[in-house]
Amino acid sequence: MAAPSPPPTIVFLHGFAESREVWTDFTRAFPDGYRLLAPNLPGHGTNVAPVADFSMEAQARYVIEYLNQKGCPDPVLLVCHSMGGYVALALAERWPQRVAGLALINSTALADTDEKRQNREKNISFVERHGVAKFMESFVRPLFAPTNRDKLTEARGLLEEIGKATLATTITGALRGMAARPERTKVLSSATFPVLTVAGKHDVAVHFDDAVRQAALPPVGAALFLEHSGHLSYLEQPTETRRAVLALAEAVFGR
Repeated sequence: MAAPSPPPTIVFLHGFAESREVWTDFTRAFPDGYRLLAPNLPGHGTNVAPVADFSMEAQARYVIEYLNQKGCPDPVLLVCHSMGGYVALALAERWPQRVAGLALINSTALADTDEKRQNREKNISFVERHGVAKFMESFVRPLFAPTNRDKLTEARGLLEEIGKATLATTITGALRGMAARPERTKVLSSATFPVLTVAGKHDVAVHFDDAVRQAALPPVGAALFLEHSGHLSYLEQPTETRRAVLALAEAVFGR
């Protein structure tokens, strides 16, 4: 008797100063039949081994090694928030055969503008002068849409707690890695896999108009534009975001 085929795999990649914990509630209602994996990216969460290279390319190599260790030879669906999307795009550029589909949640294939790079340098200087805890106290709140900043206190507290537990070297290294990343719109325009773009109207990190233009790039794609979200759509409007991700999974894996 032939061995049963392994379940299709969905891999969740968290964002900057986050950890795999951010996906716990989001994935709780996922149906049986999928294998759900959520690594801590280098330096984040419990993955505190020394990191020499925080570039998106190095983090993509880490994800490939993680998938190999988990026994995932087949293409996977990558569901990614913010910096996790930058890592996934670097992975898809180098190993497109490992990608069955891609969901970019509040993420962009564009490189940083000069202004954004300057802001990252200011954040690095702030962390070096005042520490991670002080940085996180001002960093997380603006990521939510204005109407959610005082309403979603539990989600805001979770992100602040995770962020404050992150090493300063990870914060500064990841900021530099994001600032140095190249544009990867060609990865989307030439994608052989379906791509979902999730964008929040009040996102202060990924401009909404850029997200709308990005959604039109993939040959096969879908988009979810959220009226009441900022940069944290998977926390601010989780039901709608989850529904879109599951629709993508069904389209990718045929179930």
